[in-house]
Amino acid sequence: MLAKLTSKNQLTLPQAVASAFQGTEYFDITNENGRIVLTPVRLKRAATVRRKLAGLGLSEADVAEAVAWARQS
Repeated sequence: MLAKLTSKNQLTLPQAVASAFQGTEYFDITNENGRIVLTPVRLKRAATVRRKLAGLGLSEADVAEAVAWARQS
């Protein structure tokens, strides 16, 4: 199988390869002895949520308090 490098430095994986990694959005890329090696990466969603909450200035205690409040209803 061949993949062509575009003028924007993009590669499209052949369908036969991409279908083996359904649900994977990110790949770690390394150069090993002149070969490009792609390794599927599954991002930890919890870490993403924690970063978003931290960016909003919310702590885990704030979230726990909101959940407790919501469960009282």
